Amino acid sequence: MTNIKDLAKLAGVSVTTVSRVLNDHPYVSKEKRDAVLKAIEATNYYKNINAVHLSKGKTNMMGVVVPFIDHTYFAFLIKGIAKQALKNNYKLVLFQTEYQKERELEALEMLKLKQIDSLIFCSRACDFDIIEEHMSFGPIVLCEHIEGKRISSSYVNQYNVFFEALEYLFEKGHRRIGYSIGRRTGTNSYEREMAYRDFLTKYQLPFHQEYIIDGCLYFEDSEKVMKRIKQMAKPPTALLITSDQVAAGIVTYCQANGIAIPEELSIIGFDNQPIAKMMNITTIDIPLFEMGENLFLQAVAEEISNKEMSVKLIERGTA
Repeated sequence: MTNIKDLAKLAGVSVTTVSRVLNDHPYVSKEKRDAVLKAIEATNYYKNINAVHLSKGKTNMMGVVVPFIDHTYFAFLIKGIAKQALKNNYKLVLFQTEYQKERELEALEMLKLKQIDSLIFCSRACDFDIIEEHMSFGPIVLCEHIEGKRISSSYVNQYNVFFEALEYLFEKGHRRIGYSIGRRTGTNSYEREMAYRDFLTKYQLPFHQEYIIDGCLYFEDSEKVMKRIKQMAKPPTALLITSDQVAAGIVTYCQANGIAIPEELSIIGFDNQPIAKMMNITTIDIPLFEMGENLFLQAVAEEISNKEMSVKLIERGTA
């Protein structure tokens, strides 16, 4: 196999000159550069990219951990990350985990082996202790708020957002309010449940476990939500739906089954996706694209930072 010394001998130049050509160094004469390029072509030589990474100390590759790439929430985050990656000449390595811890560990192992420079967790299943064990191998950024830990993050204050949305519905006269989520575990889900329980305590309202419906990520999951509600003796009169896709499905179901919105059932979605605007759904505007951009910039920065994203309620016709 041809090596860099063979190229230097064939081109009639020094090993240093060959190295400069391989690494796009500007200070090489046209004559010598052409000679090296001809030698590369003649020998079908390809530089050992791992050796180049080791010599430079970086790969210009960033890992991005997402549970599902086809969910619009994560798609908008990735879009923001990818925009900055393109601007900064980085390549992305996507890990779709479906919340499988072993897949997340694979991403962390790549960081440990210096196959990627940094790692963004858009959502995770593994314990923070596992993340902490790998922080010395390169920058890790989280899309959640971690109290008291020296790790960069861009996040939405899920507790405040949820509590304010619940109070908005309370002021509209609702006393039986439920909500749907993708999963019950995770930092964001924990903060939402804490807000929900504190809200009920503040207004001395009863807690109904059946009002919390999990496993709701996609449009088609809306049917499951509505079937569960129809089985309840005292169903909620309002729902916080933590995905505009699911909220759109519920609106579609209600329209098809003669359920008046918001008179019989009020709905607030999350993320302010295009479908929410098209279907006139009240929703929480979360700047996912901007959050993705910020996650990238934090992953390449030298200093640790925490960025809380601004959100707002977009009032439309479903609440």
